[in-house]
Amino acid sequence: MIRAGVRAILATDPAIEVVAEAGDGRDAVAKAQAHRPAVALLDIRMPTLDGLAAGAEIRRTVPETAVVMLTTFGEDEYVERALGDGASGFLLKAGDPRELIAGVHAVAGGGAYLSPAVARHVISRWTDGRHDRDRAARHRIADLTEREQQVLALVGQGLSNAEIARRLFLVEGTVKAYVSTLLTRLGVRNRVQAAIVAYEAGLGVAVPEDGSAG
Repeated sequence: MIRAGVRAILATDPAIEVVAEAGDGRDAVAKAQAHRPAVALLDIRMPTLDGLAAGAEIRRTVPETAVVMLTTFGEDEYVERALGDGASGFLLKAGDPRELIAGVHAVAGGGAYLSPAVARHVISRWTDGRHDRDRAARHRIADLTEREQQVLALVGQGLSNAEIARRLFLVEGTVKAYVSTLLTRLGVRNRVQAAIVAYEAGLGVAVPEDGSAG
Protein backbone atom coordinates (compact mmCIF):
# COMPACT_ATOMS: atom_id res chain seq x y z
CA MET A 1 0.00 0.00 0.00
CA ILE A 2 2.82 2.39 0.82
CA ARG A 3 4.54 1.66 -2.49
CA ALA A 4 1.28 2.19 -4.37
CA GLY A 5 0.79 5.54 -2.66
CA VAL A 6 4.33 6.68 -3.38
CA ARG A 7 4.07 5.59 -7.01
CA ALA A 8 0.77 7.45 -7.41
CA ILE A 9 2.37 10.64 -6.08
CA LEU A 10 5.41 10.31 -8.35
CA ALA A 11 3.17 9.63 -11.33
CA THR A 12 1.72 13.13 -11.04
CA ASP A 13 5.06 14.53 -12.24
CA PRO A 14 5.67 13.78 -15.94
CA ALA A 15 9.41 14.34 -15.46
CA ILE A 16 9.68 11.35 -13.11
CA GLU A 17 9.59 7.75 -14.33
CA VAL A 18 9.36 4.83 -11.90
CA VAL A 19 11.43 2.09 -13.53
CA ALA A 20 11.04 -0.62 -10.86
CA GLU A 21 9.56 -1.52 -7.48
CA ALA A 22 10.92 -3.84 -4.81
CA GLY A 23 9.24 -5.63 -1.94
CA ASP A 24 12.29 -5.89 0.30
CA GLY A 25 15.78 -4.48 0.71
CA ARG A 26 17.59 -7.30 -1.08
CA ASP A 27 15.31 -6.94 -4.08
CA ALA A 28 15.80 -3.16 -3.99
CA VAL A 29 19.56 -3.59 -4.31
CA ALA A 30 19.13 -6.02 -7.21
CA LYS A 31 16.69 -3.70 -9.00
CA ALA A 32 19.02 -0.71 -8.52
CA GLN A 33 21.93 -2.70 -9.95
CA ALA A 34 19.83 -3.82 -12.92
CA HIS A 35 18.21 -0.48 -13.79
CA ARG A 36 20.81 1.97 -12.41
CA PRO A 37 18.22 4.70 -11.71
CA ALA A 38 19.03 8.31 -10.90
CA VAL A 39 17.31 7.91 -7.52
CA ALA A 40 16.51 4.96 -5.25
CA LEU A 41 13.71 5.72 -2.79
CA LEU A 42 13.97 3.37 0.19
CA ASP A 43 11.93 2.79 3.33
CA ILE A 44 14.18 2.63 6.38
CA ARG A 45 12.18 -0.39 7.59
CA MET A 46 12.10 -3.15 4.97
CA PRO A 47 12.11 -6.96 5.29
CA THR A 48 15.08 -9.19 4.46
CA LEU A 49 17.48 -6.21 4.29
CA ASP A 50 16.55 -2.91 5.92
CA GLY A 51 16.78 0.42 4.13
CA LEU A 52 20.03 1.39 5.86
CA ALA A 53 21.87 -1.71 4.70
CA ALA A 54 20.24 -1.61 1.26
CA GLY A 55 21.11 2.07 0.83
CA ALA A 56 24.73 1.47 1.80
CA GLU A 57 24.98 -1.42 -0.67
CA ILE A 58 23.42 0.63 -3.47
CA ARG A 59 25.82 3.51 -2.82
CA ARG A 60 28.73 1.05 -2.88
CA THR A 61 27.76 -0.84 -6.04
CA VAL A 62 25.81 1.80 -8.00
CA PRO A 63 27.47 5.08 -6.95
CA GLU A 64 25.66 7.08 -9.63
CA THR A 65 22.34 6.30 -7.95
CA ALA A 66 21.37 8.76 -5.22
CA VAL A 67 19.61 7.29 -2.20
CA VAL A 68 16.57 8.93 -0.57
CA MET A 69 15.22 7.44 2.65
CA LEU A 70 11.60 7.39 3.79
CA THR A 71 11.38 7.69 7.57
CA THR A 72 8.96 8.40 10.40
CA PHE A 73 9.21 10.45 13.56
CA GLY A 74 11.36 8.80 16.22
CA GLU A 75 13.85 7.27 13.79
CA ASP A 76 16.42 10.06 14.04
CA GLU A 77 19.24 7.69 14.99
CA TYR A 78 18.65 5.79 11.74
CA VAL A 79 18.82 9.05 9.81
CA GLU A 80 22.24 9.77 11.27
CA ARG A 81 23.45 6.28 10.36
CA ALA A 82 22.14 6.66 6.83
CA LEU A 83 23.91 10.02 6.51
CA GLY A 84 27.15 8.27 7.33
CA ASP A 85 26.46 5.72 4.60
CA GLY A 86 25.96 8.36 1.92
CA ALA A 87 22.19 8.91 1.71
CA SER A 88 21.30 12.19 -0.03
CA GLY A 89 17.75 12.76 1.16
CA PHE A 90 15.24 12.05 3.93
CA LEU A 91 11.48 12.35 3.69
CA LEU A 92 8.63 11.64 6.08
CA LYS A 93 6.24 8.90 4.98
CA ALA A 94 3.33 10.98 6.20
CA GLY A 95 4.74 14.26 4.91
CA ASP A 96 3.50 16.64 2.25
CA PRO A 97 3.39 14.82 -1.14
CA ARG A 98 5.01 17.89 -2.69
CA GLU A 99 8.09 17.21 -0.57
CA LEU A 100 8.40 13.77 -2.17
CA ILE A 101 8.45 15.30 -5.65
CA ALA A 102 10.84 18.09 -4.57
CA GLY A 103 13.17 15.65 -2.83
CA VAL A 104 13.44 13.32 -5.81
CA HIS A 105 14.17 16.22 -8.15
CA ALA A 106 16.73 17.72 -5.76
CA VAL A 107 18.86 14.59 -5.41
CA ALA A 108 18.47 13.66 -9.08
CA GLY A 109 19.96 17.08 -9.89
CA GLY A 110 22.99 16.41 -7.72
CA GLY A 111 21.66 18.13 -4.62
CA ALA A 112 20.46 16.94 -1.23
CA TYR A 113 17.09 17.17 0.47
CA LEU A 114 15.93 16.91 4.08
CA SER A 115 12.26 17.19 4.89
CA PRO A 116 12.03 20.27 7.16
CA ALA A 117 10.47 18.18 9.93
CA VAL A 118 13.28 15.61 9.68
CA ALA A 119 15.90 18.35 9.62
CA ARG A 120 14.55 19.89 12.84
CA HIS A 121 14.70 16.58 14.65
CA VAL A 122 18.19 15.76 13.42
CA ILE A 123 19.52 19.20 14.35
CA SER A 124 17.96 18.93 17.81
CA ARG A 125 19.90 15.73 18.43
CA TRP A 126 23.10 17.61 17.65
CA THR A 127 22.54 20.20 20.39
CA ASP A 128 24.70 18.44 22.96
CA GLY A 129 28.38 19.19 22.33
CA ARG A 130 27.44 21.78 19.73
CA HIS A 131 30.21 24.19 20.73
CA ASP A 132 32.94 21.61 20.15
CA ARG A 133 31.48 20.63 16.78
CA ASP A 134 31.16 24.23 15.69
CA ARG A 135 34.77 24.90 16.57
CA ALA A 136 35.89 21.74 14.75
CA ALA A 137 33.84 22.71 11.68
CA ARG A 138 35.35 26.20 11.56
CA HIS A 139 38.78 24.61 11.72
CA ARG A 140 37.90 22.26 8.84
CA ILE A 141 36.93 25.11 6.51
CA ALA A 142 39.77 27.43 7.52
CA ASP A 143 42.03 26.35 4.64
CA LEU A 144 39.33 26.51 1.96
CA THR A 145 39.63 29.24 -0.64
CA GLU A 146 37.03 32.00 -0.79
CA ARG A 147 35.41 30.39 -3.82
CA GLU A 148 35.34 26.95 -2.15
CA GLN A 149 33.63 28.49 0.87
CA GLN A 150 31.09 30.14 -1.42
CA VAL A 151 30.32 26.80 -3.06
CA LEU A 152 30.11 25.09 0.34
CA ALA A 153 27.73 27.75 1.64
CA LEU A 154 25.41 27.17 -1.32
CA VAL A 155 25.64 23.40 -0.90
CA GLY A 156 24.58 24.06 2.68
CA GLN A 157 21.51 25.85 1.36
CA GLY A 158 20.55 22.72 -0.61
CA LEU A 159 21.27 24.14 -4.07
CA SER A 160 22.03 21.78 -6.96
CA ASN A 161 25.16 22.10 -9.11
CA ALA A 162 23.16 23.88 -11.80
CA GLU A 163 21.72 26.36 -9.29
CA ILE A 164 25.14 27.03 -7.79
CA ALA A 165 26.58 27.57 -11.27
CA ARG A 166 23.94 30.21 -11.99
CA ARG A 167 24.51 31.95 -8.67
CA LEU A 168 28.29 32.06 -9.07
CA PHE A 169 28.36 32.57 -12.84
CA LEU A 170 30.30 29.35 -13.36
CA VAL A 171 30.03 26.40 -15.72
CA GLU A 172 28.16 23.49 -14.12
CA GLY A 173 31.11 21.17 -14.69
CA THR A 174 33.34 23.56 -12.74
CA VAL A 175 30.91 23.50 -9.83
CA LYS A 176 30.87 19.70 -9.92
CA ALA A 177 34.67 19.73 -9.69
CA TYR A 178 34.54 22.16 -6.77
CA VAL A 179 32.04 19.97 -4.93
CA SER A 180 34.14 16.86 -5.50
CA THR A 181 37.20 18.67 -4.16
CA LEU A 182 35.24 19.91 -1.15
CA LEU A 183 34.08 16.42 -0.24
CA THR A 184 37.68 15.22 -0.32
CA ARG A 185 39.12 18.17 1.61
CA LEU A 186 36.42 18.04 4.27
CA GLY A 187 36.64 14.27 4.57
CA VAL A 188 32.90 13.76 4.02
CA ARG A 189 31.05 11.29 1.82
CA ASN A 190 28.23 13.34 0.36
CA ARG A 191 26.55 16.73 0.07
CA VAL A 192 24.41 16.24 3.16
CA GLN A 193 27.48 15.78 5.32
CA ALA A 194 29.10 18.79 3.64
CA ALA A 195 25.96 20.82 4.36
CA ILE A 196 26.21 19.86 8.04
CA VAL A 197 29.80 21.15 8.12
CA ALA A 198 28.65 24.40 6.53
CA TYR A 199 25.84 24.71 9.10
CA GLU A 200 28.09 24.00 12.07
CA ALA A 201 30.73 26.43 10.81
CA GLY A 202 28.09 29.15 10.52
CA LEU A 203 29.09 29.54 6.92
CA GLY A 204 27.20 32.24 5.08
CA VAL A 205 28.84 33.94 2.13
CA ALA A 206 27.54 37.00 0.33
CA VAL A 207 27.93 36.41 -3.38
CA PRO A 208 28.27 39.54 -5.57
CA GLU A 209 25.55 39.75 -8.23
CA ASP A 210 28.17 40.15 -10.96
CA GLY A 211 29.98 37.01 -9.84
CA SER A 212 33.26 38.90 -9.41
CA ALA A 213 34.33 37.35 -6.10
CA GLY A 214 36.98 34.66 -6.01
